[in-house]
Amino acid sequence: MKGDIKLNSNTEGLQLMKSTEKIWTRDFILICLANFFIFLGFQMTLPTIPLFVEHLGGNDQLIGFVVGIFTFSALLLRPFAGHALESKGRRFVYLFGLTIFVLSVGSFGFAMSIMFLFALRIIQGVGWGFSTTASGTIATDLIPATRRGEGMGYYGLSGNLALAFGPSLGLALAGVLTFKQLFFICAGLGIAALLLSSKIRYKKVEKSESASVTVKWDFYEKTALSPSLLLFFITVTFGGIASFLPLYTEQKGIAGIQWYFLIYALALMLTRTFAGKLYDKRGHQAVFIPGALLIIVAMVLLAWLPNSSILFVAAFLYGFGFGSVQPALQAWSIEKAPKNRKGMANATFFSFFDLGVGVGAMAFGQIGHLFGYGSIYKTAAISVIISIILYIVILRKEKSSSSRINA
Repeated sequence: MKGDIKLNSNTEGLQLMKSTEKIWTRDFILICLANFFIFLGFQMTLPTIPLFVEHLGGNDQLIGFVVGIFTFSALLLRPFAGHALESKGRRFVYLFGLTIFVLSVGSFGFAMSIMFLFALRIIQGVGWGFSTTASGTIATDLIPATRRGEGMGYYGLSGNLALAFGPSLGLALAGVLTFKQLFFICAGLGIAALLLSSKIRYKKVEKSESASVTVKWDFYEKTALSPSLLLFFITVTFGGIASFLPLYTEQKGIAGIQWYFLIYALALMLTRTFAGKLYDKRGHQAVFIPGALLIIVAMVLLAWLPNSSILFVAAFLYGFGFGSVQPALQAWSIEKAPKNRKGMANATFFSFFDLGVGVGAMAFGQIGHLFGYGSIYKTAAISVIISIILYIVILRKEKSSSSRINA
């Protein structure tokens, strides 16, 4: 009886401690605001870069390469960003990445050829790889460990808010401004992120002598590989949407592409209010498969796409599914990493994110050119099915490994 009372007392104490640990501190608000502005600048270019490539005389294949090379350059730099976060500190890496991003985006307006734009996209990817790897790690530093799923969900809201307005705003401005003016505005938003990030009080990096010797030149965090691999097959779908959906709807004569991005972002934000808490309480098993199934349905609807109503339903389902899956996978990739490896875990996670988007954009450029835009989304649905199969395999391996240890 006394033992039961003591156990209940300890449980209540842990729950009370968890509920009183603050997420919304001054520095967490600043990183969320900085993340919002840099993502807003990025999201405004997302649907307008394909239009700019067309303006310069490019076709679907070139659009895929221009979009994809950005993510591949970010992919190559993320491991170095992860190491720099542990050796140089969060502040240096974040401000460096933001500066490169601002300079590259501001230079887009001076691109008079696709080759020059191609080179600038490589440079932009460097800035994006450093800045987003750093910002996710900074947010992780600032969120209490017991509320990490919830906190990462709130942090993700800053990017979702940018997504709610960025693509639509970018498309609207592209209709009334020159591309040069549009890209200058995007660079200005990056400057706002720089100013905000300079005010953050960054936590000192926890260093481990043994870790610095044994993993000095590795390029990934092994504890983050499983969720990152699953993310790859999910974000392949994003490459098809970001690169070709505006052109696909234009070809089919379907209006409302601006509303697609808004509905998608609102659905993402809706999931942030509960998906992180659900992950903290029940783990990724309660989130991943339901979210992935919604993404599959969205891809099937886009492959069909008879009218604007179906476009909007697909936007909601995709946003709800992706908004459930992505923060859960990110929290999963971070939670088992050592304290001095959180930066590398984030780098690993976003490297697979970039790889999925880049492979999707380049592969779908070829598929769309050869078989039509509808085939892009059929292929994307198959990619998500593969992720579900891999997830089941990973779960079985983890359960088998756990039962052997317990035995």
